[in-house]
Amino acid sequence: MNFTAPEGLVFAFLAWIAERPRTYEETMEAWRTSCPRMPVWEDALEHHLVHFVENGAGLRLQVVELTPEGRGILDAADATAGRCLR
Repeated sequence: MNFTAPEGLVFAFLAWIAERPRTYEETMEAWRTSCPRMPVWEDALEHHLVHFVENGAGLRLQVVELTPEGRGILDAADATAGRCLR
């Protein structure tokens, strides 16, 4: 997959999302950038690695979650890192 942002940042972003549910506002506060060379958020959306879901508690908050594709990318990176450590 070709990312505009450095690949390591994309993996870090996916791992951060995977830790726990994140609101859109929290995600934007932590990962928004005006640097055109590090569009981590845009890469993740463009490659369908994350998506929005509505909070089921009736709060109408958008939560950012990994898609199956995003989970696959993260799992593959973890597996590769594990092989490199052996």
